[in-house]
Amino acid sequence: MPFEPIEAEFIHPPALSARQEEEFRQLEKEDGTLHGHGSTTPTSTSPTVHDLEAAFARKGYHVVTFDPGMKEDPREWRRFQKWYITIATAFLCMAVALGSSIITGDLQGPMKDLHTSQEIINLTVTCFVIGFGIGPLALAPLSEVLGRRTIYILSMLFYFIFTLPGALAPNAATLVITRQIAGLAASAPICNVGGSIADVWSIEDRGLPMAVFSATFFVGPILGPLIGGWIGQYAGWRWIYWVLFIFTGFCFVLTLFIPETLAPVLLRRKAEALRKSTEDETYRALIELDHTPFAEVLKSALLRPMIILFTEPVVLFMSFYLSFIYSLLYLMFFAFPIAFQEIRGFSPGITGVTFLSIFIGIMVAMCLVSYQEKLYNKVTVNGTFPEARLYPMMLGSITLPASLFIFAFTGAYSHVHFIGPCIAGALFGFSIILVYVAANSYIVDSYSDFAASAIAAKTVMRSLIGAAVPLYVNQMFRNMGFQYAGLLLALVGVAIMPIPFVFYVYGYGIRMRSEKASKNRRMDGGGEEKDIEKS
Repeated sequence: MPFEPIEAEFIHPPALSARQEEEFRQLEKEDGTLHGHGSTTPTSTSPTVHDLEAAFARKGYHVVTFDPGMKEDPREWRRFQKWYITIATAFLCMAVALGSSIITGDLQGPMKDLHTSQEIINLTVTCFVIGFGIGPLALAPLSEVLGRRTIYILSMLFYFIFTLPGALAPNAATLVITRQIAGLAASAPICNVGGSIADVWSIEDRGLPMAVFSATFFVGPILGPLIGGWIGQYAGWRWIYWVLFIFTGFCFVLTLFIPETLAPVLLRRKAEALRKSTEDETYRALIELDHTPFAEVLKSALLRPMIILFTEPVVLFMSFYLSFIYSLLYLMFFAFPIAFQEIRGFSPGITGVTFLSIFIGIMVAMCLVSYQEKLYNKVTVNGTFPEARLYPMMLGSITLPASLFIFAFTGAYSHVHFIGPCIAGALFGFSIILVYVAANSYIVDSYSDFAASAIAAKTVMRSLIGAAVPLYVNQMFRNMGFQYAGLLLALVGVAIMPIPFVFYVYGYGIRMRSEKASKNRRMDGGGEEKDIEKS
């Protein structure tokens, strides 16, 4: 399945073995379809990509590979070229992230100009988020056929085109419908950018490129209200769409100069060229010899994530937790204006500046990720086990409801200094990174042979739940009262707080009951199994 397990590519220490990463890179496959040609229970002695190449060679095929030193392999390209690909694709992610949140800088303007309700205008956020949540399920398989470059070009072209009607929309229907199409078109970077970076950078060189990608992925949504607030205040809501239109146009131009990096596509093109020049039909790329029909790939991409989501407790509960924090992030886009504009009388521009508090918390948490790596290395000195990834989530599960309590009972009252909800925002940003990184790492470590499907399941659930937020958030905070709406969210945070602790204790027993999950467990100093998990 070609949906890129982005989180798997960037977890440190790596969750994917060298064998698994090579399979994703050369064959875009998961679930052990390579191992023994259909076995779903791979082992350490299972055939590797090189074993598969040798097997086809014995059948008389000339298996085409990258020639070392010839700059055919994207990982051998010049650093300048690698960095252009990294920065250009990061801009694509930034365009999607900004597109989802920049319009929240002024939602009152289109409501008044187009004579419609707030709920209808809020649909412009909902439809966009739904689009880039479900779009990858179809666009990711297409990347195997068309290549990443073609998907990027088509995706950003349609995103660019369907952003324009937002600036010119004569009515709310035009605004909502074109935002839905733009969201679907913008979904390609969600499933491909992480893969593009992994295409050109080896694991040991991925640190800084990973940081660049992560910054756009996490910070982009926070910058949206900041930028949109000032534009809406001084130029009007239509200029928010004009600015987004110009930025997506710039990103589209960048895609025209992004080379193809997907190894199966490059090797297939090389094999086609060799067959044409030599008239020898035995020249084949591995993807051509171990090929899965596109219809089956698409069916797998659509169905397997849902099957894993509802049959694997680890994926279900971790996805629910991640969906909760993702929905909270979008909720803040609407709750901050209530706390600062309506209650304290701040201007839209200054309200946008308050989102920097969340940004500060995110940056602090990302600086502490290296300590998580040291802790992971310490507790896995005698062998890796997925539950070792959960320590940051345990801390984040405690600080998250704390941030929501502070936000509820400082944001609700105009006589409380504005620094109160800003502190809550910083603690919230800190918490979501701890939870996000740890929960994703735990999912991938637990289902490394099904990483793509597990991450796809999480992405769909997260996007659908997050997309629903704009449909109820204003009614919730105004009808319940700001402090009680915030209190409800904090109590939900307290209710789900035990999830990482439960999986730390019982995770091994839960994984033992699954046919797809890893069976690794904690070992003591003598190499014996340490009975910290209960069956």
